[in-house]
Amino acid sequence: MFARLGQLVVHHPWKVIGLWLLIIVGVVAAAPQLTSTTDQSDFLPSHYESIQALDMQQKAFPQSAAPAALIVFARADGAQLSDGDSAAVAAIGTKLTDANIKDVTGLQTVPPSENRLIQIIAVQMTKVTSAGDMKQGDAVKALRDALKADVQGTDLKAGITGQAAQMLDQVESSNKGMAIIGVATIVLILVLLLIIFRSPVIALLPIITIGAVSSVVTGLIAMVAKAFDLKIDSSVNAILLVVLFGVGTDYILFLMFRYRERLRAGEDPKTAMVSAVTRVGEAITSAAAAVIIAFTALTLSTLGMFRALGPALAIAVAVALLAGLTLVPAIVSLLGTKVFWPSKAWQSEPKGARFAALGAALGRRPAAFALVSGGVLVALGIVAVGFNPTFDLSSGSTSDASESVVYNKELLKGMPAGATQPSDVLLRSTGGALSSDQLTTYRAALSTVPGVGQVAEPQLSADKATANFQVTLTSAPESDAAIETVRSPLRDAAHAAAPAGTTAAVGGMTAVFVDFQDAMNHDYAIVFPVAAILIMIVLALLLRSLVAPWYLMASVFLGFAATLGAAVLVFQHIQGESGLIFTLPVIMYLFVVALGTDYNILMVARLREEAREGNDPKQAAALALRHTGPTVAAAGLILAGTFASMMLAGNNVLSQMGFAISVGIGIAAFVMAMFFTPALTALLGHRAWWPGHGDEKSERGEAVYVPQGDGDRTLTAPSGHGRSNTGERR
Repeated sequence: MFARLGQLVVHHPWKVIGLWLLIIVGVVAAAPQLTSTTDQSDFLPSHYESIQALDMQQKAFPQSAAPAALIVFARADGAQLSDGDSAAVAAIGTKLTDANIKDVTGLQTVPPSENRLIQIIAVQMTKVTSAGDMKQGDAVKALRDALKADVQGTDLKAGITGQAAQMLDQVESSNKGMAIIGVATIVLILVLLLIIFRSPVIALLPIITIGAVSSVVTGLIAMVAKAFDLKIDSSVNAILLVVLFGVGTDYILFLMFRYRERLRAGEDPKTAMVSAVTRVGEAITSAAAAVIIAFTALTLSTLGMFRALGPALAIAVAVALLAGLTLVPAIVSLLGTKVFWPSKAWQSEPKGARFAALGAALGRRPAAFALVSGGVLVALGIVAVGFNPTFDLSSGSTSDASESVVYNKELLKGMPAGATQPSDVLLRSTGGALSSDQLTTYRAALSTVPGVGQVAEPQLSADKATANFQVTLTSAPESDAAIETVRSPLRDAAHAAAPAGTTAAVGGMTAVFVDFQDAMNHDYAIVFPVAAILIMIVLALLLRSLVAPWYLMASVFLGFAATLGAAVLVFQHIQGESGLIFTLPVIMYLFVVALGTDYNILMVARLREEAREGNDPKQAAALALRHTGPTVAAAGLILAGTFASMMLAGNNVLSQMGFAISVGIGIAAFVMAMFFTPALTALLGHRAWWPGHGDEKSERGEAVYVPQGDGDRTLTAPSGHGRSNTGERR
């Protein structure tokens, strides 16, 4: 199949390029706009209590809402607010009201806090109707511009925080981060490919081709999201960028290594490209299948953000694969050997002395290599036990210097930590209006809950059958303490104190985080095993073995645990943060499992090929490391580097993702695939291939070709004729 594909592409390159151009134009023209959301409640199913509370609130109070933003005032010198200062705040509030700022529906000046360190103006805004609705963000910008002029000449300082301001700052931070990630990714790929191939043409090849097909990826994702009503998380765009360029560059790298190798074997450029597609096709298709399967397993998640993330990343990998097998070969077949310009290094085979020495050492002492590399994985894996999930997505996705973060800290000087996003306790009567005694008693019960700062007077619906008690917690709404308060004491008290004939539900952002934790625990039990089983099936089919998939997946699991342990060590123990972003284990697991399996496939397939040429297990492992090590190292370095660029985005969420995934890929390439897996395979010997005989030399002494995608040739040749006239193995 791949031979026919290679011939078709190489002999009709302009038609292939033209077809891709038509696809790009067609998809871009037909696709809707891809929008994302930062509202975490969008991602939960309706059976969770926080979503039921939100639904109850929207039905009972359709015109009511918590303040969209808070204008926070404090004295510039940090002293207490005087009566004159307070009067100045009230005057600014009146002036802002008279300004009639678009989409600002009301401003309410609140008295100073008890310690008189801060005073706020609560801002009501037009409700957001969709993920791409920027009305509130524009209103915050206008308020900030007006506020700067209003506080000039006073002893006050002021800034805007609250949900609308946090979302605006998060979007701006995300856009800035995306630009940084994009530039860093492209520069990294250019530099690394220049070092590897010494050719600006090859260095630009993935940038041009992947950049061209990226619009197809975005368009297809938008179509799928609209067709299946998927909610796209705001962080998906950054992940998509590095996945598309990182994985796509890896596939191009495998193809170009094989193309260069076939040219060195004496084939003409077009024949060499057909051979490259033929020999690399099964390797990168199997690798892509493992990645796509892992991502597709996310559709089993209960969380909408993961159900959308899985298909989005699967589409990106599938398009990168198709481009790597069609568009890139078409372009290279037109360029021929000019693709390596100005370097002449493609004409001679490098000696690879370092990997030859490493391979020889592994072949002599596979048990030592297995123990040392496995010991590193286990040691880091033990640290992973201390993992603590955190739900601070708002500040974590925004620079600490942003106005919403700075003035949220100012707010906490005079208000309970939960003031920015209070919890809502909804009480609904099924038998008519709620009595004043019921409301008073219920409010008193909520006020005694540990961790509750204050409970506001209840807001009644028009029919007085539903009451909303706004509960301000003593801890920040995304903190562990707040989550534990809502999970047990607040929800227990809300349900237990509900009068007969009523139902109660606890909502608000903290309640959403509580339900997120429960949903994540469900996903850990479902998504992880399903992804592992499906990838094991791919391994079994590719390697035709029932033994190898087990220890390959075991090594990948150790790699996952080690990666999580490294992230815990750096962020929780060294940097002293309270925890890691709660989505990290699922995202990290899928990348480490899928991409770690890719590198294991490359190494073990080469090892089997060396065994088929008559080498004993230890020697086969040594030769596999010698010949495949450079390709795995180059691919791992490029992919890890592209993900590491996320650490430059300037916010903690992307920094943690970038660090964890890049470290995971580094562990997969440089510990698992390069040392741990070949050492175990050497120790198991023939048993690794049970029940087949895939490692046995054929009776005619032929070296049976197994597509791998590494940088070395393998031709099916009679024994004694397996070398070219340059002395290289063919």
